[in-house]
This record gives sequence, structure tokens and C-alpha cells, in this order.
Amino acid sequence: MSDSQAAGFLAIELDGAGWDGISRAVLAAESAGFHAATFTDAPVPGRANALQRAAFAGPVSRTIALVPEVDTVYTEPFHISTQLASLDYVSGGRAGWIVTAAESPEAAAAVGRSSVTGAALGQEAAASIEVSRRLWDSWEDGAVIRDVATGRYIDVDKLHYADYETPAGFAGPGYSVKGPSIIPRPLQGQLPVLVPASLLGEVPTEALDAVLVSAPTPELLAAEVRDVRSRVGASVAVIAELDVVLDSRGQAAASRVVASDGGRAAFVGTAEGLTDFLADLLKEADGVRLNPASLFVDLEELGRLVLPELRRRGALRPVLQDGTFRDLLGLDRPASRYASAAAPARTGK
Repeated sequence: MSDSQAAGFLAIELDGAGWDGISRAVLAAESAGFHAATFTDAPVPGRANALQRAAFAGPVSRTIALVPEVDTVYTEPFHISTQLASLDYVSGGRAGWIVTAAESPEAAAAVGRSSVTGAALGQEAAASIEVSRRLWDSWEDGAVIRDVATGRYIDVDKLHYADYETPAGFAGPGYSVKGPSIIPRPLQGQLPVLVPASLLGEVPTEALDAVLVSAPTPELLAAEVRDVRSRVGASVAVIAELDVVLDSRGQAAASRVVASDGGRAAFVGTAEGLTDFLADLLKEADGVRLNPASLFVDLEELGRLVLPELRRRGALRPVLQDGTFRDLLGLDRPASRYASAAAPARTGK
């Protein structure tokens, strides 16, 4: 991260919002000054998946990045890439992707394949990321020309085949993706890809833009952030994970504690104490994702007491107006990997 972006950013998990509460939740998070909202893809009967909820939030929000979890094991990579590209369009370039790869016999049965376990989960994730990145690049910028005079909508010279095949030694059923995509290149060119630290090693560092870091206790979180940064380098954002339970409305936080289902560190206490903790943590991490125990209860306290004080202390960077998620992470907009190779063939056209 550059010196100008020394201050950190905050994301908030909106899993506590039901279908009817998505608009209210994302607008409340945006109004509070959060930089990003994430959407967990836990299977809940009758609820839209994370990507659908993020897409619903796109048109009603203006500045907050929208980052859903999307499974890479039992979801077709081609569909992942096109749906995420669509989210980037509907959000105006504010989309990202949290890669998930978990053992799930239920999901395996639903798609008629054997359950994936162990190191194969990371291989599936790495393959899906590579497929998506190639497909996002398969349309060069400017491929859509809408030339009424000639009746051409697309410059076919700016469309390319992805030509991906799973590598030798791939643990699961091998596959290939030809492409190109069915959707023009995302507004950001490449959506930022966020990966849990548990997948580091199987997913190459150059394939990701940010790492989500967990620790069993708040006291261990900063050290874990430093360890991960030493492994991924300065070009990858490191985002700490923190469950939050705050004193609120005369009720002590300790009386509202619920067990974490993700093994994450949990801060339980006052808004003042959390502010101090985050100010120190943001000296180590580029950002922190907060997972509130009760979304609307804790979000009210965060927006009223915590974020304003962090901004007063200079610990938070400004909210971007008309910016992209890549801008928030300090990432340039990349050119298509296929553009330079194809450029000589188009000379003189």
C-alpha cells in the first residue's frame, strides 16, 4: 500500500440482514462510513445466495464496495466469472470476490459429484480464479464498438479464447474452458480477489489481491497479520477478521455473546475499547472486516461512536466518491493480458 493510503479501511459483514433488510443494511453501513460490505454464502433455505444479495444492493448504494463469497468447488467457473462481471456492472465498479472452498457433502450431492477434501479444495480455488481472470480479460477494452454505419456491435479482433485446462496432477475431475466470456470486460478490468489465509500455498500469491486473516483471540490477531504479510509481500492487502459484540442500549456486551462459527477473534466490550483496539490493529492491517453479533444493534454503535472517532484520529482513509474497489485497495486498472499480443495483428485497421 502507498504512503498516501497508510490509513486503513473497514468492511462489515451483512449476513445478519434478511432479504427484506438488504437495502436497509447496506445503506446503513454506507451512511456509517464503511468502505466495503461483504456477504456470506451460508446455505439458508429460502434465502438468496451471497452474489444475488450483493447484486440487489448494487443499484441502491453509491460508494460502498460489495464483496460476496462465491464457492469455487461446486460452482462452474464460467458462471462465477460472468456473474461477478455482471455484479461489477450493476455496482458501477465496486464489486469484489471472496473466494471460498470448503468441504460440503451436501453441495457435492446437489451437483452430482464426489465431495472434495484436503489440498484439492485449494486446487479447485486456484483453478477457478485463473479461469475467471482469463475470461475477464477475454474481451479487450473497447471490444464493444456499436458501429451503426457498418452494422458491427463487436470488434471481433478484440475477443480472445481463454484456452484453459486444469494442470497435470489436478485432484478433481479435469476440465477445460475455451471462452471467450459472454459478458464484456468488467468495469474494473479485473475484480479484486480476496482469499482466506487458509488457502495460501495452494492459491499462488500472484493470483490474489487481498488475504483475510483470522486468529483465535484478539491478542493474537496483529501477530497473525504480520506473519501473513511476511508471506505475501506488500503488494497484497492484508485484512483482519474480527467478531464484534458491543455494549448497547443499556445492555452489556457480555450478555449478548454468541459462539463464533468461524474461529475468529472476538472483541466484547465498549465502543471506546473497540476504537482503541482497531486504531492499533489498523497500524498492522490494511483493513479489518467486522462481523457484528447483531447486525443492526452493533452497526448503530459502530456508526455512532467507533467510525467517527477512528476518522478523527486519522486511522481511517476517506470514503471514495465515484471510486472502484480497486481504487480502495490501491490497485491500478490492468490491461487485458491478451491486448498486447493481439495489437500487432490489428495495426492499420
